[in-house]
Amino acid sequence: MTSILIHEVGPRDGLQAESAVVPREIKLDWIRRVADSGVDIVQVGSFVRGDKMPQMADTDDLFRILSKETHRALLSGLVLNEKGLERALEVGVQLICMGVSASDTHSRKNTGMSTEDATRRIIATALEAKKAGRKVQVSVQSAFGCGFEGAIDEARVMSIVSTYLDAGLRSISLADTAGHAHPAQVRRYVQEVLELDPAAEVTAHIHDTYGLGMASVYAAMEAGARAIETSFGGLGGCPFTKVAAGNVATEDLVHGLQRTGQRLDIDLAALIGVSKDVARHFGRELPGCVYKTGPIQSKAMA
Repeated sequence: MTSILIHEVGPRDGLQAESAVVPREIKLDWIRRVADSGVDIVQVGSFVRGDKMPQMADTDDLFRILSKETHRALLSGLVLNEKGLERALEVGVQLICMGVSASDTHSRKNTGMSTEDATRRIIATALEAKKAGRKVQVSVQSAFGCGFEGAIDEARVMSIVSTYLDAGLRSISLADTAGHAHPAQVRRYVQEVLELDPAAEVTAHIHDTYGLGMASVYAAMEAGARAIETSFGGLGGCPFTKVAAGNVATEDLVHGLQRTGQRLDIDLAALIGVSKDVARHFGRELPGCVYKTGPIQSKAMA
């Protein structure tokens, strides 16, 4: 495995399913600490309507504040449509993420569009973002299965990937929105994308709904994925899928990597501290492990 990139999505995917809105200053504290821990990218929020998702209503303000500061990490934001892109460009988002669900049912619940319509619209929006000089990542959501439709045809997933590649969009995330992925499937899908285009930069976004999250992450890395999307404390879950459950925890993945001498540049203690504060804020235990157990100290980590 080459040095894997860590894309922290806790401030967006982690918080989007939480009904109690987190105050802006608390969000800023969590984001700043994670962004300065050594992870590569932090997803600050999504550009959606505040009345539809109050937790994300302050995304523009967060970027306005953070863009005036210097952080070690690149800051990303999720965009669903042209209006979202307009807002993202206005506040200076560095990496713009957008995607299409391979499940028509999930796509309609999430965006109000069919997969086919969403694909055309997202590609046009992504190309506009690139034209504006921004880095762009496109995803295939529900790539490994759907809580509503069950299994998703592999050819359907790769058809969306091929459409992205044909449009010149080579930073591609395979998202396990419903948590149905298993390691052999993840390994095969990542390999297939790289066979379609060896220059593609593949990201894996894996949920741990059924307990196979970390195993699937390692399968993705071994198959050639360039980046992994994780969330502090394992918080999160898509509110528009049938069974929402958390992501793989950022500190759990970093701990595992550091035990084998990888990503020693990341401040694991800082990540653990954020997850402890997030758990304390919500008054409940989070799905992650290492923030509760503490890390295993090894020679590689010393």
